[in-house]
Amino acid sequence: MAPRGYDRIGPRGAVSSTHHLGTAAAATVLARGGNAFDAAVSCGFVLQVVEPHLCGPGGELPAVFVTAADPSPTVLCAQGVAPAAATIDRMRDAGCETVPGTGLLPATVPGAWDGWLTLLRDHGTWELADVLEPALGYAAGGFPLVPRISAALATVAGHFRAHWPTSAATWLPDGRVPAPGESVRLPALAETWRRLLAAATGPSREARIDAARDAWYRGFVAEEIGRFCATTPVRDETGLDRTGLLTADDLAGWSAHYEPALVADAGRGWSVAKCGPWSQGPVLLQQLRLLAGTGVELPGGVATADTVHLAAEAAKLAFADREAWYGDPGGDGVVADLLSDPYTDARRALLGATSDPGLRPGSPGGREPRIGRHAATPGAARGSGTEGPGTGEPTVSRDGVARGDTVHVDVVDAAGNMVSVTPSGGWLQSSPTIPSLGFCLGTRGQMSWLEEGLASSLAPGRMPRTTLSPSLALRDGEPAVAFGTPGGDQQDQWQLCFLLAMIHGDLDLQAAIDAPAWHSTAFPASFAPRGWEPHGLVVESRLGAATLASLRDRGHAVDDAGPWALGRMCAAGRGDAVPGGGGAGTLHAAVDPRSGVGAAIAV
Repeated sequence: MAPRGYDRIGPRGAVSSTHHLGTAAAATVLARGGNAFDAAVSCGFVLQVVEPHLCGPGGELPAVFVTAADPSPTVLCAQGVAPAAATIDRMRDAGCETVPGTGLLPATVPGAWDGWLTLLRDHGTWELADVLEPALGYAAGGFPLVPRISAALATVAGHFRAHWPTSAATWLPDGRVPAPGESVRLPALAETWRRLLAAATGPSREARIDAARDAWYRGFVAEEIGRFCATTPVRDETGLDRTGLLTADDLAGWSAHYEPALVADAGRGWSVAKCGPWSQGPVLLQQLRLLAGTGVELPGGVATADTVHLAAEAAKLAFADREAWYGDPGGDGVVADLLSDPYTDARRALLGATSDPGLRPGSPGGREPRIGRHAATPGAARGSGTEGPGTGEPTVSRDGVARGDTVHVDVVDAAGNMVSVTPSGGWLQSSPTIPSLGFCLGTRGQMSWLEEGLASSLAPGRMPRTTLSPSLALRDGEPAVAFGTPGGDQQDQWQLCFLLAMIHGDLDLQAAIDAPAWHSTAFPASFAPRGWEPHGLVVESRLGAATLASLRDRGHAVDDAGPWALGRMCAAGRGDAVPGGGGAGTLHAAVDPRSGVGAAIAV
């Protein structure tokens, strides 16, 4: 057992993120009088620098938040869309059966810059230059590599040298893989940010932020992205060199947007707010609904075999529905039907005593489900979520194929602002660095299918169905906890483990994060090669030998990942709402010890 951790508690604000330098930047903002949104944005930019294998400026983000003035959970969607030229026929003509996971073909409009600046403009109080200062300092002056960055670079170094020379020039000083702890500078990215700040002029804070947004999406950044995609053939995972489809016009016509959060009951006075079906957020709500009334048990915070089994079977049903029904747009009332009592009751009746190997989507509102031919049959084995360059970060292959690499940040302040954000994409290992800008493009388009008529089929201007899934929990209708984790398809399963431990185990934030976790792999993966494993169940050994044996007896193909392997959870909340909290006027933060680099601070 790892040493028992405790919530960090303070009166002014609390922050948790997947990297200690991001957390430190946010805590400094809170200590200097900034609000939760100022702090989250500052943290997010730092994470683009110090966790570049997990997120970058060319990536995207969703956020769920409440404000001091409005406690209704709201979603910011900053997931970019497919280019106008990204058609199924175009991809098939290029010889692709699925969208490649690397290179330029899977690039979508980078959403992170507009997402962060929209949050800052509408809900923050600081100037862009002030929140960007820590990240700019790390990019220009250098930052120490965490071990997983070195591991990722070692894996793709040969590919960089042979095929992506701009990435080699950025990440392989003197042609070698930098060691863990070594300081690396990103001068081209720093210069890009300086140019954007120079463009941030206007008579008000909001006008200056909008000018910086314009300089990205209708200025020099968009122009350079379009030029690079059109003129630079890039080797992707198919072994071919191809140019990209993204143009400056694609960027100019896009912006982040707000929408109401989906909210569903989680039991015992709790409810959970999530993003819509363009994400996998409703999966968590469906799992919670399916488990209601099933007798969830977590004595001492450790789930019983019955609870793990039922949770795994509920996950299979929810993720089968994800495959059939989730996408952009979400369909005519399909989510309401998926979360309705009659539908949930009918699906709950399918939770059997043994592991079911099938992919069983339902028929919400009488609709006939459709699963793509590639997803319908189990294929290539998928990762456990524990291998590769990091705990909870899936495999990175030699040519940069990566699954689910992501970061997360949660912030709450004394005024009542609370925000949960899961940035991702723009990974250094999956697309080459654009040399004049200092960052690479995201490859989220790989989550779209090259088959007509599916909920997540590729189409111009359409968002790929993302795995990114931040969360807010409410207690008795009041905002209580912001939480989330990286981990691709595992995100809403590890969050379920956290919620069950907090709600049914009555554990505080840190203890709920520390509780033993598990997840199913018995549904199609979102990342290339998109395989799935009937009966697949990955567990932490701290569940107990007897529990693991019982799960195997029930037909699960149990993969013991070790005692502390699953998740990189973050959480921040109000002390008068969380179990074991410090009462009114206190704010709590906690972070997963499994990653080794995350941090939680309260001020």
